[in-house]
Amino acid sequence: MQLVKNLIFYIFLFLICLSFASHALGYDYDLWARLIVGQSVIETGHVLTRDFLSYTPTHEWIDHEWGASVIIYAFQHLFGAAGIIWLQSILTFLIFYFAFKVIELNVPKEISKYNIVFYFFAIYVMQDVFFYPVRCHMFTFMFFAMFLYILEYVRVKQNYKVLAILPILIILWNNIHGGVVAGLGLILVYAIGEALNKKEFKPYLITLLVSIPLMLINPYGAKYLKFLLMANTMKRADIVEWWGIFSPYHMYSYFAFKYFMFFILGLECVKVFKEGFSYARADKTKFLLILITTILAIQHLKLIRFFVIIAVAFAYVDFYAFIKDFSLTKWKNLIIYTFLGLFCFSLLRVADYRPRVSFVFPVLETEFVKVNDLKGNILVNLGLGSYVSYKLYPNNLIFMDGRYEEVYYDEMVPLLRRFHLVLDGWDEVLKKYPPDVMILENEYPIIDKLKEMQNWHEAYKGNRFTVFVNDKLKKDNYEQPTMNFTYYENSIFDTGVNFRKKK
Repeated sequence: MQLVKNLIFYIFLFLICLSFASHALGYDYDLWARLIVGQSVIETGHVLTRDFLSYTPTHEWIDHEWGASVIIYAFQHLFGAAGIIWLQSILTFLIFYFAFKVIELNVPKEISKYNIVFYFFAIYVMQDVFFYPVRCHMFTFMFFAMFLYILEYVRVKQNYKVLAILPILIILWNNIHGGVVAGLGLILVYAIGEALNKKEFKPYLITLLVSIPLMLINPYGAKYLKFLLMANTMKRADIVEWWGIFSPYHMYSYFAFKYFMFFILGLECVKVFKEGFSYARADKTKFLLILITTILAIQHLKLIRFFVIIAVAFAYVDFYAFIKDFSLTKWKNLIIYTFLGLFCFSLLRVADYRPRVSFVFPVLETEFVKVNDLKGNILVNLGLGSYVSYKLYPNNLIFMDGRYEEVYYDEMVPLLRRFHLVLDGWDEVLKKYPPDVMILENEYPIIDKLKEMQNWHEAYKGNRFTVFVNDKLKKDNYEQPTMNFTYYENSIFDTGVNFRKKK
């Protein structure tokens, strides 16, 4: 009976994950760079250490996401657009599967661990933050949830031999995504928390000390550790997903997560006041995890999924204890699962598994450059750079893309920002790194400035972007990009990048 209940629960959990993933809009800005990297590793048999997409100066390329890129490219290459949706669904399912296993370790017998509604809202909150198909950091959240389960299993069962699994997983995580530092941090939190709980903590410290040197097992050696230190301490003032959730930019958005966070924190406060605070009885490990992930979530939008994972794993029992006095019909589970089944069925039935075409990207504009054979260097905003290079390489090289700390020097992002906003020194870009073509968002002040200049010419104007060309590429008549939407759907994953040709 227990096996049947678990199977039904897992099926519904996956259906919820698939339902949300199948309706995620558009693609992540950096997906295209990830596809290029994954393709390069599979076709060349090695990891690239130098950039080949940009015409601006670059340093040694240390790609902390190369393993994730291989997996994403493999799913897309084998299964098309649907492969990306399935990969997102699998990773989300695994995150909540491991959170469920943590709950299973701690839930009393009188409390049901199958409250699917709780998981439904948590999945919705997690998906609502980044409503895209798969991103590389989903691998880190999956590993984080896996580590959480292993560490909690060791703590509950007091079977410290199981910790030997973690250093092996560190090697794997380390070569898939640079978020591996979250795994090291999680081990450290357990060591500190258990020390404060006056319980065995040395095995956690030993595991941490063994794991750190194993991070040297990567394609870049010791340079990778230096890069991770830099990447995890650098300020990203120009990247909005690294801004706080209560910053002016995000103040009036992501309400689903904010409500969820306040509910979980309120729930924990109610529990403390209801039971009476006792430092001796308090589980310091649990509250450290909640406190740290709350701070991370408030400081950086990108990190709020850590809080969701911890909240699901550790607040579920408290939530059930909070509502245990509410009288519900014995048919409640059948009613809930029926409605959720109908919900998932309706979403999956109308899901469009064809390639998505998002005009957040300069789809028509890159097609315009392509059909008019406008070869040369292209200046485009960093968020759009990987899409442009994916579609137009090798005929066109880009100024930069979202791999900024991996590939580019620190001056490049501020330089691009001054250019778009026509701030002091805006024309330094044109002097130091002159492009042949520019694809620019229509809302930026630089558009009006370029229209006043005699050596730049507006070649194509779309709803969101304008294409400018220099004197060398100016033509009297340009071929216009097709407005056939089906064409763009069918060609969304067409790329000029071909590593086999170079052999």
